Amino acid sequence: MKDFGMLSRFKLPKIGLSDIEWPRFDFSKIQWARMPKLKIGDAVAKLPIVQGGMGVGISLSGLASAVANEGGIGVIAANSIGMLDPDYYATHKDANAIALRKEIRKAKEKSSGIIGVNIMVAVNDFSALLTVAIEEKVDIVFLGAGLPIKGIPVEALRSAGVKVVPIVSSARAAELIFRSWLKKYADVPDAVVVEGPKAGGHLGFKADQIEDPDFELERILPGVVDVVKDYADKLHRTIPVIAAGGVYTGTDIHNLFKLGASGVQMGTRFVATHECDADIRFKESYVACSEDDIEIIKSPVGMPGRAIKSKFLREISAGKKMKIKCAWKCLKSCNIKTARYCISLALDNARRGMLENGFVFAGSNAFRIDSIISVKELLHELQTQYLCAREKGAGTLRSEYERALEKLNSLKEEYLIALKNGVNSLREEYDIDIEKGANSFRLEYLAILDKINNLKSEYLKALDNANALKDELTTLFEQYALFNRYQSQKI
Repeated sequence: MKDFGMLSRFKLPKIGLSDIEWPRFDFSKIQWARMPKLKIGDAVAKLPIVQGGMGVGISLSGLASAVANEGGIGVIAANSIGMLDPDYYATHKDANAIALRKEIRKAKEKSSGIIGVNIMVAVNDFSALLTVAIEEKVDIVFLGAGLPIKGIPVEALRSAGVKVVPIVSSARAAELIFRSWLKKYADVPDAVVVEGPKAGGHLGFKADQIEDPDFELERILPGVVDVVKDYADKLHRTIPVIAAGGVYTGTDIHNLFKLGASGVQMGTRFVATHECDADIRFKESYVACSEDDIEIIKSPVGMPGRAIKSKFLREISAGKKMKIKCAWKCLKSCNIKTARYCISLALDNARRGMLENGFVFAGSNAFRIDSIISVKELLHELQTQYLCAREKGAGTLRSEYERALEKLNSLKEEYLIALKNGVNSLREEYDIDIEKGANSFRLEYLAILDKINNLKSEYLKALDNANALKDELTTLFEQYALFNRYQSQKI
């Protein structure tokens, strides 16, 4: 058996080990920084935190301007905002547009930061409220409680420099909005808020979905991120996804960022601030409630909602019908003939501290609140928690990186030994004993070559893993500005 042409032509694998620059990183030179900024169109928030719009007078110019002054995005809720006016029932729906204009102007007087307006698509004066937001040139409009597809004055919004951010509860809804916008307006929204079922107020989920793990924010967020990324890549734009619903701590923010979010929206935490526009009794109901006090109710507008138990809700649940004074049909889905109470009136009573005649909407984590603090204190707390979580994450990543390096070096040594000793030694034996069991030597030789190739593949895979970890760390550290003593300094 002397025909070993294939074997004689076999070339030993070479990967230039001597030329490889082994990855290293000096972790002692890490400098910590603030949270990343949130960019929506040409509006750049210093903090990636949006204060959620809470209707019927909970988030007005006072709260919105305070958040904007601290670097977040402050939001005025337009829903039933006219109820602030004692003459609301005389002026009807016009009161909402009038009050919204006043609050926008007051917020701009108090802050030069980013001010947004939350408008429900489901209200009958949606177009009028959106027109006010455009005329007053707010920075951003957040459009929820329905799909903002038909009749959106995109050209007017763009001319006024107003960014548009729809609020969705699924990847399917995001896809529908973006596809429709591209077809109708040759444009797409500037960002998206995806709100999970742990939010307060009306929820964009069916009752049986609220406790279903498949509909948790952490489950639905990646799907929305994927949909938005496809459009962002096609249009060469940056379109952030903002996570909402149950976001409570800076650690929550860090974890959601790992799933692809670029920002978060928070409502419940901002209620328990001095600057929140609600009555102190409204805020104190958050501090006083327990986890068992938070329940899901069926709203007279046909949607489930999350609220704090109250005497008012117990009476409604028992079948009592409250006296209804309806100024006008403010919500498209409301049926005044069958409704047991006017939800706008109940929420306005609660906002004014008249809890016996209304109830308080709240997120699933409201029971965790134990005090009322300032917006500044809240944002400082969130940033500190976020940075602690990020530091912990960096430490974990560093450990993974170092383990990958150890494996890489081990594989390198094993590969070199196998290459040097195994193949060369066997080739010498093969040359000497070519007539003695040459075929078995050939098979053993090929087996060693297979082992070397497997080691090569494993080595290259480990090298890719180490480089990926290095890139991830590098990206992480490049985002950091000096923040060496963040826990002892004010942010």
